Formats: sequence, C-alpha cells, structure tokens
Amino acid sequence: MARRRAEPSILLGPILYFRGEQRDRWWLSALFVLDGEVEPDDLRVDGVTLPVPPRHLTVWRHRHIWRFDFAVPRGVQDTDVAYGFPDGPSWNIVVPGRFSCPRLAFVCGGGTIGSTVEAGSGGLWPALLARHATERHHLLLHGGGQIDGNAVAAESPRLAAWRGQSERSRASQPFSPAMAEELMTAGFDRTLRQWGQSSVAQTLASIPSVMLWDDADILDGWGNLPDAEALSKVMRGIGMAARRNVSLFQMGALTESPPDCAWDPARTTLTQGFPMGETGVLALDTRTERTRGRMLSDRIWAMLPGWLDRFQDCRHLILMTGTPLLFPTGGGLGRLTAWLPGMAGQARRMTDQWRSPGHHAEWERFMELLTGFSRRTGCRITALSGGGGLGGRMVLRGGGVELWQLLGPTLTAPPPTRWVAEAMERLAARGESPLPGHSLDTPPFPENGRRIVAKRGWLSLAFDGKGQLHARWTSEGDETRYAQAI
Repeated sequence: MARRRAEPSILLGPILYFRGEQRDRWWLSALFVLDGEVEPDDLRVDGVTLPVPPRHLTVWRHRHIWRFDFAVPRGVQDTDVAYGFPDGPSWNIVVPGRFSCPRLAFVCGGGTIGSTVEAGSGGLWPALLARHATERHHLLLHGGGQIDGNAVAAESPRLAAWRGQSERSRASQPFSPAMAEELMTAGFDRTLRQWGQSSVAQTLASIPSVMLWDDADILDGWGNLPDAEALSKVMRGIGMAARRNVSLFQMGALTESPPDCAWDPARTTLTQGFPMGETGVLALDTRTERTRGRMLSDRIWAMLPGWLDRFQDCRHLILMTGTPLLFPTGGGLGRLTAWLPGMAGQARRMTDQWRSPGHHAEWERFMELLTGFSRRTGCRITALSGGGGLGGRMVLRGGGVELWQLLGPTLTAPPPTRWVAEAMERLAARGESPLPGHSLDTPPFPENGRRIVAKRGWLSLAFDGKGQLHARWTSEGDETRYAQAI
C-alpha cells in the first residue's frame, strides 16, 4: 500500500494582496510559504463559486511558495468574507460594497526594528489590528521599510568581510553567488520571522496590502550612496537580491512575472496602479531607478502622463511615493545632523528628498505635471509618504490647485531623536514659496499647536459620501486627535 505523504505545514501566510477593482469584483491574491512539496488543497472563498486552485511560484531551501488568485463579488454594502482551506484554518476580510466609501490604513517601517525596540515586540501591530476590528479597513498601504534591510545585510558574513576591505578592493570585487545566497536566505528568513509574529500575521491575512519599497528594505541611505560605492558590483548585487525578495513577498510575484496591477511594461520598477471608481491609488516606485542625481528615469518620465490619465475619471488620487513630495527644506540642518554622533542615517534621509538640491529640478517638473493634471481633470491629488519617522502634513496652494502631503510615522522602529523632532518643528513653522505663485505651509494641529507628530503610529484614511478625505494620525501613548479633512 502506498504511503500517504504528510500534509504541508504553513510557515507563513496568508499574505493578502490587492490586485484591483474590475467591474463589480474585488481582485485579491493570497500567498503562502509551505514546508514540504505536497500541493495544498484548493482555497474556498465565500461568494466564489468554484474552488481556487494553487499556483506554485518558487522554492527556496525546501520551502515552497504558493499563490491563490481570486475575485470576490461585491454587494451593495460591505461584506464579511471568509476564505480558507476545507479542512484547515480560515480567515476573514472586509470586501467593500459598490457604494461603500474607501477606508484605508497607511503604515511605514512596519518591519524595521531599532535598537530600542525588542525584535519580538511587534511594535504597534497589535494596536493596528485592534483598530481594524472597529474601523474595518478595506486596504493596508505600506510606504516602505516592510523588511529591515540593515538587519538582513548584517546576517551575511561575506558582506561583512567585503566591507572590511579597502575601497579599491571593494570596487573590484564581484558579487559572488555565495554572497547572493546568503543575502536572499537572510531576507527570506527574516521575512518569515517578522511577518510570522501573531499580530503581524493576522493583520496581513485580514487586510489586503499594497506595498511600496524604499531604502530601508535594502540598506538605510541606499539612495544617497557615493557613486563609486553605489555602482560597485557588490552594491548592485545587494539591490538585486533585495529586489527578488521584495517582489516575492511585497508583491506576491516573481520579478519576471508581475501582476497586472504592476504598470511598468519593462518589469523594471514596482509601480502599481489602482483606479477604483471615484478614488485611485498610484504607488509610484521611486526606489528602483533612483540615484544621487535622479528620482525617475527618462523612461518613467515618458510614461507618467499616461499613467495619470488612467485616473482622469477619479475625484481623488492617492499618490504614494517613497520620499515626500512636500517637506520642509532643511537648509543647514542636514549638514549639521551629519556631524552629530549616531545621526548619519538621519542626515542621509534629509538630503535624499524630492526637494533636495540634487533633485529639485525633477521636483519642479513633477509638480508641474501633477498640478496640470489636477487642473485639467478636476481630480484632487493627495501625496502619501513616510516622513523619516515623523508624522504630519503640508499643503501647496497656487494656480487654482491645492495639493496635500500626508506623512506617516513609523509603526515599529523608534522615531527620530527629540533634537531632530524639535528642529523639524521649527522648520515646519516657516512658510515657503517653492514655486512662483505657490505657497507651502505646514499647519499646526489645533489640538496642541504642534506641526510634527514625533512618535510611533500610523495613519487612517477614510472618504465620506461627499468625496472628502478624512486623515487621522494615531500616535503611541498620545490621545490627541491629530486629524485633517481634505
């Protein structure tokens, strides 16, 4: 009698990804990492008539990655939908109704663990999961730092040996297959550990995600490395290894086979777009092709107008970028920060912004494109980005357009030091005129007069029936209701 093989065990998952709205269906994918070669059972989903078959993506060190793709019919109002295996575990999600107003949560640094935070603490993931029980988010947007790239790099002995060599030796050394395997294995294992924590796993299984990577997913300050170092074979290899794991876990796909919501036809960048009736989300990848001298390549610049036109029927576009479009200019603050002990990382972040001198011409070009699109179509644009651990908002007014920038604080890593927070508070109090006929302001929150939220937390976004966007910052240990209506 043939011996029956054991059923596979779930090492990670489900990780739920949003794939877009199509007619009256909500398209999703669920990713699992399983131990063993046995093909899992079909997935059962409420409202989906036929069982959903698994698709094998890849295997890494005997751990198999499977994905299930399915479309859930939408009712008039929100629907609680269960999905799971016939004889195994199941999970629940909230599918928005055809007439429901979108409810979103935005997190940054959800996988970045600082030295003052215990690696197993989960940061504010438990609080976010508890809030979801009452606010019932439709989507979870991630603005970067989903995995701790510094911690991944620290687990590679070969990379540590390379860093200990002279600058000349580092420049000439190739990126070896052994180093690539070390980094990919470290990234794979760390993702399983971090995302396998109970509150993180429950959240990722309950709210469909849209993830946008940035420097923290590779190495802190990656976009501001000196050219000689950034162009070295090893550094480029580090980026490619990180990109492989980011594609797999943050998009739920192989690099060479992205989902339809990935809009770059060359499969180079990880830009994703989601027109959803009157609301749109564009997660613009400003990491893949960024250098010290540019944010976007000429190829992406050529496609941007067409991408924006896909949202011309929307009333409101949420534009996600890895670094803020609107941010107080630091002046000499960045140079001073670079001299302070332990502040080199913060200095790099402050000099790698859209409005930094090296990117300012591109920023003006982008603002002209965005404001022109908004005037022509009537679609309001709100930019959504991480703020280097700081929360807050800025507004650009002029030329008949009002464009808001919302900054999300960090979810797990500690926020910047009090000194940096106070310095940014002072900078934010200054009004600016960055473009002719335009003003840039950072309004104080009426509750306490502060402009910057310098604590861990997250950002909730909800639209009302009139199309108005309501943003609310949740700040750790602070009951102040930081809010903004747009």
